[in-house]
Amino acid sequence: KMCTIVDIVDQKRVVVDGPPSVTGVPRHMMPVRRLSLTDFKCSIGKGCREKMLKQALEKGEIMKKWSESAWGKKLAAKKARANMTDFERFKVM
Repeated sequence: KMCTIVDIVDQKRVVVDGPPSVTGVPRHMMPVRRLSLTDFKCSIGKGCREKMLKQALEKGEIMKKWSESAWGKKLAAKKARANMTDFERFKVM
């Protein structure tokens, strides 16, 4: 899932936020080794609130850029295939 690094706790942990209404990721602490960084960047302050994060994501059109990237398209296709019924999978073949 797509999330934004909001704050750095130490060298191995960061605080990430979705926000939940946009990506479904609540604010929580996460180890850096579990993250895959992208090239998308929005300008926010350290430890910003959800409202400011939403505004920054909308201003920079980050979610639009994500959905147009190859990685985003691949995850969307994977999700669509997972939600197919047997008959829909048969029609694709």
